[in-house]
Amino acid sequence: MIDAAKLSNPGGRDNNEDYVTIAEHGNDRCFILCDGLGGHECGEVASSSVAEDVARLFEEKGDYATFLDDAFNMAQENLLALQKEKNLVNAMKTTLVVLVVTDTIMKWAHIGDSRLYRFFDKGKKYQRTRDHSMVQVLCDMGEITEKDMRHHEERNKLLRVMGSEWSSKSYDKSAILERGDKQAFALMTDGFWEYVEEEEMMKLLSKTKTAKDWMEAMAKLVFERADMSKTDNLSVICVRVD
Repeated sequence: MIDAAKLSNPGGRDNNEDYVTIAEHGNDRCFILCDGLGGHECGEVASSSVAEDVARLFEEKGDYATFLDDAFNMAQENLLALQKEKNLVNAMKTTLVVLVVTDTIMKWAHIGDSRLYRFFDKGKKYQRTRDHSMVQVLCDMGEITEKDMRHHEERNKLLRVMGSEWSSKSYDKSAILERGDKQAFALMTDGFWEYVEEEEMMKLLSKTKTAKDWMEAMAKLVFERADMSKTDNLSVICVRVD
C-alpha cells in the first residue's frame, strides 16, 4: 500500500512559488515537489512548469529505466525555452525532487536544496538527499554543523537548480531499491525542513498511523516555530510504503 499526503502553504509571502503534485500510472506513483526561485511570475511559473512536465511524462508512460533522466532533462529544456519566450533568461528557476514508487521498486532524484528523506529500519534510521547549496559545502568541509545549516545566512545560495545552464553534473539520482519492509519518505522545501529536525521527524513517524497524521504533526511544529508574517513558502509530501 502507498499512503500519501501533501501540503503547500505560502507562509508569510504574498504568493506561493512552491508546487507539489502526485502523478499516477496504474498502481504506480510519482511524487513531485518544487521550490520556485525568481520572484512573482518567475518562481511560481518555473515550479509549476517543471512539476507538470514531470507529472505528464509519468502519467503518459509510467516508470521505465531512464524515466528520471528523461524527466529532468525534458523539464530543463522546456524551462530554458520558456525563459526565452518570456524574455526572462536566467530568471525563472526552481528546485526539483521526484520520488517514484512502483509495485516492485523505489527511486528518486533531486536538484537544489529541497530534500527527500527516507526512513527505514522500522523508522529508526534515515538518509537524506545532499543539498546543492553553499551551506552544504560548508557543512561537508566541517566549517558548520548539520544543525547550523537550517538558519545560516548563506542558506539561500544554491549551486544547482532547474533553469540554470548545467555543467556535466546536475541532478543526483538514488540507487534503485526493491520494495521490502515498511518505509517512509518525506519530500520538503527548505521553508519546511528548516523548522523540523530529523529526530523529530522519526519520533512523529513512530507516533502516527497515516501519512496525513504524520504530515500534520510535523506541520504543527513548523507553524508554531516559524514567524508566519515573513517565513518562506513551505511544502511537504509524506509517503508511507507498506
